[in-house]
Amino acid sequence: MATTNVLATSHAFKLNGVRYFSSFPRKPNHYMPRRRLSHTTRRVQTSCFYGETSFEAVTSLVTPKTETSRNSDGIGIVRFLEGKSYLVTGATGFLAKVLIEKLLRESLEIGKIFLLMRSKDQESANKRLYDEIISSDLFKLLKQMHGSSYEAFMKRKLIPVIGDIEEDNLGIKSEIANMISEEIDVIISCGGRTTFDDRYDSALSVNALGPAYVTGKREGTVLETPLCIGENITSDLNIKSELKLASEAVRKFRGREEIKKLKELGFERAQHYGWENSYTFTKAIGEAVIHSKRGNLPVVIIRPSIIESSYNEPFPGWIQGTRMADPIILAYAKGQISDFWADPQSLMDIIPVDMVANAAIAAMAKHGCGVPEFKVYNLTSSSHVNPMRAGKLIDLSHQHLCDFPLEEAVIDLEHMKIHSSLEGFTSALSNTIIKQERVIDNEGGGLSTKGKRKLNYFVSLAKTYEPYTFFQARFDNTNTTSLIQEMSMEEKKTFGFDIKGIDWEHYIVNVHLPGLKKEFLSKKKTE
Repeated sequence: MATTNVLATSHAFKLNGVRYFSSFPRKPNHYMPRRRLSHTTRRVQTSCFYGETSFEAVTSLVTPKTETSRNSDGIGIVRFLEGKSYLVTGATGFLAKVLIEKLLRESLEIGKIFLLMRSKDQESANKRLYDEIISSDLFKLLKQMHGSSYEAFMKRKLIPVIGDIEEDNLGIKSEIANMISEEIDVIISCGGRTTFDDRYDSALSVNALGPAYVTGKREGTVLETPLCIGENITSDLNIKSELKLASEAVRKFRGREEIKKLKELGFERAQHYGWENSYTFTKAIGEAVIHSKRGNLPVVIIRPSIIESSYNEPFPGWIQGTRMADPIILAYAKGQISDFWADPQSLMDIIPVDMVANAAIAAMAKHGCGVPEFKVYNLTSSSHVNPMRAGKLIDLSHQHLCDFPLEEAVIDLEHMKIHSSLEGFTSALSNTIIKQERVIDNEGGGLSTKGKRKLNYFVSLAKTYEPYTFFQARFDNTNTTSLIQEMSMEEKKTFGFDIKGIDWEHYIVNVHLPGLKKEFLSKKKTE
């Protein structure tokens, strides 16, 4: 899940042997590590619900300012945004692009937005900027607003910077860092690794210094409190030891076994300490590190749950890639599966991406004053009285896909059967695949080699999703509710993120599934 940290400091410090220093000489309160941002995250990761997601992180680092009184304009979001310039990592990702679009559309006096991009040279970075952002349908409202001057506006405001979040000083050349430091007010880090079964060394490298939405193996209420080693994380965890273990594993495993063994190591270490997978575990480490090392830094962490397609802005149903339940929905829509392993009453804790972007902006404005506090906001649908449940998602998906099937669907969709045991699901899926193969080949017998691969894929997917398809925890949202209450009526209208106002049937049937199908068909045309 995503995390927003508002940090400020005037002292360098070391973390696990990594020295953090000022990369912005004329703005001494902006600190970056020699390897990566001290507050980089990944996305709640995150998210912690699905692999290539949405639980990316949003990190804001703002120069402290004198606290001003709150007037009738609520938090004062628009006033705070005026004239600010930004550095964004992970800028071509799902959440970051929505956040960038919102800033450009709502902040008329916005400065420049520097975008960190992994590119071999400036020409390649400029091409990525055009192909992945400027020409994206996401920005069509801005195209309408600026007309023929749209591209000139975007190129004037969006400046690609060659770098890499995993490298020293974000991989930014010192002269470039010094130059852009004159203009940057806020750093928004959306970079991170969000794959559930990621190799341990990579997950630690990117995520260990990044807070995220993480619950571990737990039920009940998840409070809006920081994760701390010795409190809500076992005191046995030694971060230096985990980094050493991963480094030794890289040296030990070579060749074809390397990735497999490193993924297994990540899963084993996560399970050992009470986490579902390497993604949530390394994100939890990140949050604990920030809490223990922040000193008097003001830190704000926003923990959104599964980030899905936009509810309203810049238009309903925009999505990039497939998120947590989407691969299953698409496989069901294509007639590949009609069974799954889940609890129909489990909570499908999802939230539209535009609400996450709005919450990040609101928190940025509220805590940009530099007050040295540590604040956590749980931005989740399970906080409310009417959360989405797995059974309802399945029912609504069946309803929509029967009325509006995928173009390639040639069969009537059965209602998906939910199994309470992995064995029951595996057996039913195996029988389904055997029947499908008989129809194609008119032959009897067991599963073909291709059929076995298909079975193994969906069983592996079910195992990966198991912590979430049986999810029963609830997230406290006291702080989030207070943040909303501080906003003026105009701010709530422009930067709204009140999840209790979501009409789930409307969102799934009329917004999310049409958007998902559009994304799927668009990618299929380009393949």
